[in-house]
Amino acid sequence: MDTTGPSPHAPALIEGDRTLTWRELIATRNRLAHALAGLGLSAGEHAIVYAPNSANYLIASAAVRAVGAIAVPMNHRLVAEEVAYVIDDSDAALVLVGDPFLATAEAVRAGADRVRKWITIGRERRPWAAHIDDLVESGDPAGVSIDPSQVGGSMVYTAGTTGKPKGARRSGMDQAALLPRLQALDIARPHVHLVAGPLYHSAPGAFALYTHLFGGTVVVMPKFDAEQALALIARHRVTSTFMAPILLKRIADLPEAVRARYDLSSMEVIVMAAAPCPMKVKEDVARIFGPVLYEFYGSTELGMNTVLRPEDVLRRPGSCGRAAPGVELAILDGEGRPARPREPGELFVRRYEGMFDEYWKKPEATRQTQRGDWLSVGDVAWMDEDGFVYICDRVRDMVISGGVNIYPAEIEDVLHRHPAVQDVAVFGVPDDEWGERLHAAVQRFPNTTLTAEGLIDFARAHLGGYKIPREVSFHPELPRDSAGKLLKRVLRDPYWTGRTSRV
Repeated sequence: MDTTGPSPHAPALIEGDRTLTWRELIATRNRLAHALAGLGLSAGEHAIVYAPNSANYLIASAAVRAVGAIAVPMNHRLVAEEVAYVIDDSDAALVLVGDPFLATAEAVRAGADRVRKWITIGRERRPWAAHIDDLVESGDPAGVSIDPSQVGGSMVYTAGTTGKPKGARRSGMDQAALLPRLQALDIARPHVHLVAGPLYHSAPGAFALYTHLFGGTVVVMPKFDAEQALALIARHRVTSTFMAPILLKRIADLPEAVRARYDLSSMEVIVMAAAPCPMKVKEDVARIFGPVLYEFYGSTELGMNTVLRPEDVLRRPGSCGRAAPGVELAILDGEGRPARPREPGELFVRRYEGMFDEYWKKPEATRQTQRGDWLSVGDVAWMDEDGFVYICDRVRDMVISGGVNIYPAEIEDVLHRHPAVQDVAVFGVPDDEWGERLHAAVQRFPNTTLTAEGLIDFARAHLGGYKIPREVSFHPELPRDSAGKLLKRVLRDPYWTGRTSRV
């Protein structure tokens, strides 16, 4: 955080009726960082933050980074089995837990042998954990002294095609390299930013951090509500926010009379990403807020790769913009040759400062993203003659539902455990609200009576809610090629007939 610019008395962090000035935020962060260091947390180690959106979530993450450690946000929607996997795989030294997740923490704590300390960061206390208030009170407001280049690390778990989540680890952040991309979004200045999406996603947390880097004010929504978002914008004169398309759609779907209650004239920058966005939603945002919508294409691994500015949002339908400053893109065909304009190919990004370092403890998965100095997360795109990029498909089978990346291999692995399932394919089908919803195509073993409801109940016992198929179809046999590879496209394509994209 850049603490030289803002006044010590200016608001830095707001949640509900709680406001921390810059002086209070820095002192609280420093005290907590000193206490965490006293618990043995050291530079390069991992600390999981498993809590709802709150001021304490951001304070905890900032304190972890101030020690030089790596903050690991935990997805709220995981079940205990999945939470235990992330804790174990990450080699977490500390786990900081919010109130809604204490029961899950209790359930997995006994098996988390390598966790040295548990810390509660909500209102509740537990005998097996330290509490954030006590640690802040005991810490030194001078904080700790570390190499500034180590600050800014994170590791976000993103599920992979191997069926298990992968920790995309970024050891630090080069602020000078990041600056041109933030300037392209017009947020490289003090501003008031609304955190609308869950902080365990990479983008909401990143944009909160960017706001503080420029001495701005972060307003935190504990949970998204469309009308409440408008109320916070009006109350705090919010000038920027990041929202996935589904959140913008919910604002657009509010009755006009409800939106008219709130003065939204302060809004200058709405950044959108994480999923394809229908043009109608973009048109609605322009009508409600004016020409303030910016879009980018990126990923947890590769960062922000393109930028679409407001003047191009409506006149370049379907595009996610041109290469962001300092980013070099290439679209390669199946033979690795540069694709011609408007010819689809796999989208690669040349390595630059700000990309992830590796998938934690998964060197083969890391290697699979690389082709020399170029990296890809498997998206298929084409580029027009003016350099605007259009994402049109995926090399891999990732599904994006409501801005959340879902990887079918993990779900298929679970469903294959059902004794009546002989074969299964999970894929995305069109959904007007969520972009895509999960569909499971199932081949049953002979003489079994598995129903769709039975399979969904089975999935619910082993997977987070967003990974549960919303519909199930049964087939005598699933299509496979001569090598035994599942031909998922044969099952998926009929659902996308007549659509302009299959994203």
